[in-house]
Amino acid sequence: MAIVTFLISLTGATMLLLFAVRMVRTGIERSYGASFQRVMTRQRSYLQASLVGLTMAVVLQSSAAVALLTSGFAASGMLSFPVGLAIVLGGDLGSALIIQVLSFQLDWLVPMLLAIGGYLFVKTEAKKARQLGRILMGVAFILISLRFLREAMDPIRDSAFLPAVADYLARDYITAFLVGGALAFVMHSSVAAILMCVTLVQIGAIPFAAGMSLVFGANFGSAFLPVWLTRGMPVTARRIPYANLALRGSWALATLFAANLALRTGLLGDPQGGQMLVNVHIAFNLSLLILALPFCGHLEALCERFLPDQSKDQKPRPARPVSALDMETVANPSQALPSLKRELLRMSDLLETMFRPALELYRSGSKEQIQSVQAIDEDVNQCLSGIRAFVAAIPPDLYEKQDAKTARDLMEIAIRLETAGDVVAKRLTVLASEMRAKGSSFSQEGWSELVQMHEGILANMKLASNVLISDDLESARLLSLEKTEIKRVERDSRKRHLRRLQRGTRESFETSDIHLETLRAFREFNSHIASVAYPVLYRNGQLLETRLIKEIADEAQGS
Repeated sequence: MAIVTFLISLTGATMLLLFAVRMVRTGIERSYGASFQRVMTRQRSYLQASLVGLTMAVVLQSSAAVALLTSGFAASGMLSFPVGLAIVLGGDLGSALIIQVLSFQLDWLVPMLLAIGGYLFVKTEAKKARQLGRILMGVAFILISLRFLREAMDPIRDSAFLPAVADYLARDYITAFLVGGALAFVMHSSVAAILMCVTLVQIGAIPFAAGMSLVFGANFGSAFLPVWLTRGMPVTARRIPYANLALRGSWALATLFAANLALRTGLLGDPQGGQMLVNVHIAFNLSLLILALPFCGHLEALCERFLPDQSKDQKPRPARPVSALDMETVANPSQALPSLKRELLRMSDLLETMFRPALELYRSGSKEQIQSVQAIDEDVNQCLSGIRAFVAAIPPDLYEKQDAKTARDLMEIAIRLETAGDVVAKRLTVLASEMRAKGSSFSQEGWSELVQMHEGILANMKLASNVLISDDLESARLLSLEKTEIKRVERDSRKRHLRRLQRGTRESFETSDIHLETLRAFREFNSHIASVAYPVLYRNGQLLETRLIKEIADEAQGS
């Protein structure tokens, strides 16, 4: 019975630990995720790139998250292989430093973190304040889960079961290595897995030798996780995780045999305790970074050899169809509605392609670049025309009332997306041309405000695509809140701009009209994007009694 109680308690503590780590990471991503791309894709030296990776891992509390972000940017051509590998190596060291912080006895902080975090999350409306509350509560839950983990060991610490398993792992370090790797992979978090190992050593549940082999295995398992998660990505994205796996795997095996040999011959003395295990983990990642960093550039050719690009003599992949709509399926709601969503996603992708470089056109955009962005608007218009014709061809007698309403909602979203495309093509690009013609530039503060707003809208576009696919109420509610947040950012930026005018800032005078008009265009663009959330919110009774809900209700009655 003690074993069953132990397994239940261990599972509960582990799940709470995983939830808490994820809670902290999502809170940070929702607050600052829009800035990650700009920070990670800026050109820099290998050392600077590794420091960026270290910082990102500390912020996200996950080296796997850093590896996935890096792979995604490498796939889109925003990040080179050597720089990406340097970021990932730095991220591994950053996650090791997080282990050091969280391994301290910080139980006394838990009530304070819960009180402050709970107040910020429940009682405040500002986005960053709420997410800060989420982060603080997540850290408190991590500390609580570690306390539960220590308490779960108490009933069986003196039994025959735990000492037998611990002694076996201490003797058979290869098995311990494999168990550590499996643990990190199954938990999908090296931070959680290694924290568990450190805690077990700290309370004397397992000997230091077993904990050391488990930690080396967890390092290997954490490197295998991004390889698994990027298996469906292009080859350029998978090269970085594979290179990291080769480096970490070989170094983990080398240190496993060397450390256990030194431990058994007495060269390392008699190391004990969780802190010493944390030191081993940090030393492993730091030594790997120092040894591998100079060779990041030389590994690219080797990875291209083992993971080559698609050769010309291979059969090319079929090109993506111009439109996802097929008039032959219009009479079948189960096929027609998913086709409409796929076409809206294609429309959203085109819109993101237009909007992403829009702000940079103000600084370095040529006439040809501006025209190429404007040309994409024609494709967006064609998407709307196709969706309008498709919905118009729907036979009313073959559709349930709810299916017909869904089709009309999707067409309304298409109209809003097309209008958002016009904001880019007919306003932002015109403002960029005017800016280039004058040869003027924004003030440093003004440019920073525009970049922040631009990044926030890009993040909202990804969220809108998720809402479109999943119809998730929580995501729709978050997208609606983000619309309010962008309005607040636009209002605050306008106030700060007026204060700069009062101070007599020359750049602010020269670009005042363009700055204010760009803010308005950004806000309008984001409002059209956020409209994706309205049908989901309306179906779930989440819209207040406003003009907006009245218009939606009138449309439903008119149908």
